[in-house]
Amino acid sequence: MKFSSHRPGWFAAIILACLVASLRAADAPARWKAGVATAVVTPAQAMWMAGYASRTNVSQGKFNELHAKALALEDERGARLVVVTLDLIGVPRTLRKSLEARVQKAWQLPPEGLLLNASHTHSGPEFRFGRAPADDGDFKPSTLGDTYGRDLEEKLFQLIGTALKERAPARLAYSFARAGFAMNRRLPTKDGYKNSPYPEGPVDHSVPVLRIEGADGQLRAVLFGYACHNTTLALYQFSGDYAGFAQDYFEADHPGTTALFLNGCSGDQNPYPRGTVELAQKHGRSLATAVEAALATTLKPVNGPLQSAFAEVTILYAPAPTRDEFKTRLASKDKYEASHAQRMLEKLDKGEKLPGDYPYPVQVVRFGEVLTLVALGGEVVVDYSLRLKRELAGPAVWVAGYSNDVMAYIPSLRVLREGGYEATGAMRFSTTHPGPWAESTEERIVKQVLELNQRLRTN
Repeated sequence: MKFSSHRPGWFAAIILACLVASLRAADAPARWKAGVATAVVTPAQAMWMAGYASRTNVSQGKFNELHAKALALEDERGARLVVVTLDLIGVPRTLRKSLEARVQKAWQLPPEGLLLNASHTHSGPEFRFGRAPADDGDFKPSTLGDTYGRDLEEKLFQLIGTALKERAPARLAYSFARAGFAMNRRLPTKDGYKNSPYPEGPVDHSVPVLRIEGADGQLRAVLFGYACHNTTLALYQFSGDYAGFAQDYFEADHPGTTALFLNGCSGDQNPYPRGTVELAQKHGRSLATAVEAALATTLKPVNGPLQSAFAEVTILYAPAPTRDEFKTRLASKDKYEASHAQRMLEKLDKGEKLPGDYPYPVQVVRFGEVLTLVALGGEVVVDYSLRLKRELAGPAVWVAGYSNDVMAYIPSLRVLREGGYEATGAMRFSTTHPGPWAESTEERIVKQVLELNQRLRTN
């Protein structure tokens, strides 16, 4: 991939400001240890791609590489956190659980010390449930997807180990900027909510940035976030979409630095305009520039302590349809609704009981009194970020979705009652979920976040 060497004057000014800030920071003690590691996770062969049910063929090469990256942090007390970012559609629960057990045994890293986050690129491989789309709209077992998943787990295990081994004295600092290309996609119409640009809908344009520099003041890594679907592209080539380009651009501008993207509460947010590689690159450049802007501010030093907590809260499904209701749906003109009904009936015919609840992952990480990072599972809508930023007392709040398990969309109560794709429609593609979530979902999740945060504050 080629990047333009043109740099306008304002860009040079930002770089100069960052260098001055680094020189000032170099006088402060290095209270942390940090290590970073990167691995390519682009499939070596053609695979079904994730994110769009309308695709009719397997991948056709790659536009740019997909990466997994690990950032290992340790405070002065020895508390550790490893953040793993993935240029992939999601994090299967099985992958999280297996890695959690392996890293705890190998490196004594506790479950609360591991955070996995997916960029949710729709130009990556389909491997979440060992499945691939078929002509009838259903999903069939995919041996290739299973093999990729096993290989991915081993790569991530080694990646985490490398990042832990690379720990060296470091300083951390936090700031944020903004980027404006994300827009709410739930357009209200007389026929319900349509997946289209809705400029009046809620958004979170914040770009939080955690700066990691060595004891010599040199920039080693940046962890940054944004709340926007990675859906600029619908290629048959593997690509990290705008988030992949943002990381590539930043690393090209800062040789030797690792850029890690943490997806936010972007379940109902899309990049606009969208549809071409050029637009994905523009959005990537916009996001990379926002990171530069954050680094040009007076960053807040992060001195610890590092505290983290992890729990699984039980969230409920709404009452499932009856067998007769599923049978009626078999005749639906919507092939995805019909195939979902067929899968549920097959389970019932085998004597299986449809699930009534789900173990939902919630993680809270506090960086001293400067920053609280909340990591939520699933495709969380932006309401969660906006609410938690209001309700969490104390330092700056950074809320990430797509973390530790991407099982489905997670609507707020507002979105659930409004209906539409994020509330009910997306569940048609599931092989396990019998229907939408119960109206208690938002309160259960937020209550768990607040409880974990309070536990950390009082420890």
